[in-house]
Amino acid sequence: MAEYQFSTVWRVEASLQEVWEVFSHPDQWPEWWVSLERVTEIKKGDGMGIGALHRYTWKGALPYRLTFDINVLNIQPCSLLEGEACGEVEGRGVWSFVELGKETLVRYDWNIRTTLRWMNYLAPLAAPVFRWNHDTVMREGARGLARKLGAPVYMF
Repeated sequence: MAEYQFSTVWRVEASLQEVWEVFSHPDQWPEWWVSLERVTEIKKGDGMGIGALHRYTWKGALPYRLTFDINVLNIQPCSLLEGEACGEVEGRGVWSFVELGKETLVRYDWNIRTTLRWMNYLAPLAAPVFRWNHDTVMREGARGLARKLGAPVYMF
């Protein structure tokens, strides 16, 4: 399996509470994140949402979709969302949130391996294109979040 490590940082000109309110409802992400076609709740979590299981279907700029489940491992309100992926990708994703005055710094670390045979076969040559596609999805997310919040979002 091909392994990938992605880190994305967004600086959002909105309060931590406003940003957290958007991120704490993954079932609503497709309303503002164009690349996310669908989120389906498979299992509810506890009162905090830990243990919840959602199926995500993503479509970037390239002509393929990725579908995988995220099991919520950890939630620290206004600070952290952590989940474990299984399906067409496997691994761990961590969203972290830091208040910087009137702005919020959002960081996403996505450490995964692909399970699709064709992706693994092409990885030695296509990995840079897969990385570009991931970055495109994240740029779309930044634009969508900016629209949702009515506030600028800068991606680093």
